[in-house]
Amino acid sequence: MSAVTLTGFGWRHAGRGAWAVRGVDLRIEAGERVLLLGPSGAGKSTLLAALAGLLPEDSGEQEGTVEIDGLDPRKARERVGIVFQDPQTQLVMARSGDDVAFGLENRGVPPAEIWPRVDAALHRVGFPYPRDHPTAALSGGEQQRLALAGVLALRPSLLLLDEPTANLDPAGAALIRRAIAGALDVDTTCVLVEHRVADALELVDRVVVLEPGGGVVAEGVPGAVFAAHGAALAEAGVWVPGHPVPPRPARAAAGEVLLTADRLGLPPRLAATDLAVRAGEALAVLGPNGAGKSTLALLLGGLLKPGSGTVRGGSALAGADAGVPPHRWKAPALARRIGSVFQDPEQQFLTGSVFDELALGPRRTGEPEPVVKSRVDELLERLRLGRLAGANPYTLSGGEARRLSVATALATAPRLLICDEPTFGQDRRTWQELVDLFADLRDDGHAIVCVTHDPEFVAALTDRRLVLGAP
Repeated sequence: MSAVTLTGFGWRHAGRGAWAVRGVDLRIEAGERVLLLGPSGAGKSTLLAALAGLLPEDSGEQEGTVEIDGLDPRKARERVGIVFQDPQTQLVMARSGDDVAFGLENRGVPPAEIWPRVDAALHRVGFPYPRDHPTAALSGGEQQRLALAGVLALRPSLLLLDEPTANLDPAGAALIRRAIAGALDVDTTCVLVEHRVADALELVDRVVVLEPGGGVVAEGVPGAVFAAHGAALAEAGVWVPGHPVPPRPARAAAGEVLLTADRLGLPPRLAATDLAVRAGEALAVLGPNGAGKSTLALLLGGLLKPGSGTVRGGSALAGADAGVPPHRWKAPALARRIGSVFQDPEQQFLTGSVFDELALGPRRTGEPEPVVKSRVDELLERLRLGRLAGANPYTLSGGEARRLSVATALATAPRLLICDEPTFGQDRRTWQELVDLFADLRDDGHAIVCVTHDPEFVAALTDRRLVLGAP
């Protein structure tokens, strides 16, 4: 049983002028279940990291205090379990069962108890493989299930969850919510960050909304908070039930074929798949976790060599390379023609600042510097990254990193854009900005392929759907 107290709490990351979070006064009683909301950049993930004792004194500047049962969180870590926004950051072992056992071994759990607790945790989250399954072979959604199992096995009295259903298919997300509900004993305190607000309400009894720049703007019983502040919160970027986002249907019919895949596959990660991508359309790639959606995105983007079948660019996309597989195109040509957004944003960051990251692609494709600056400035403004132009990409929040990864692909204005979970971690306002950017590209004759588990995004933007089967 753990209680949380924050008094005037604030944190500024080293090298940043702005505070990530500031002026938070909050009391969470033992056994309470709190949904932490706020626009992207309001400091939700930073606050969770503070509660988990994961903000070293030499990594930034702190104001006020934060306590777990009266203790500094750094001295109460054994009471706390956290699932991060990016599950890859907490998977440390080569085999799945060993990864769940790792924390138990470090906490000195008797050996006879470890494997029963590992098996129970894996079963609770619906992990679909045996203990010896390689962690490197897991999809993003499967990684999230394994990370949650590792935390649940520890039986923490304070459970911190940062977007635990992100990148999960609807069935997997529902299973994780059931696992969380089953893991919450009457004396387990839980703080949850989740953009799927309507689904998350079944897990919580209180809502706390952070204000960007400082403080708590609203808190209380969910229904009362949304009734009193719903319109204002939606306008500020919070996902509020009952406040839908308008769709952006295509203005014209799709045009010529840009890319064709015939029996394209990569055993055992992707079964043979046929598709054609046309100019002026947005194609959604759907299916359960592990069906090969991310693998398909990499194959279409020329970043993996097919194991079977073929993928070819049409003349409208590939020019002189028409009929040649994209993985055989020269790098500058590939960057101009196809932009790829990976499932993990940090896998594509190469420079030391947000501005330079956005400028890298246009510079490498030979754009004049005035054009580069104009394009970068526009993307910074539209995706609300302007104040972070000088920041290191690796210090961004999950939502900010996702927007930057999308923007780096947009910076070269490719004819075909392939995105893997492009709306992950976005608040309502930045989500709409991404939809508008994609819709503008599509309506200008570009093609977009989106791997996604976001049904609202599919409904708002996409014109056609490809559903992959279970592995």
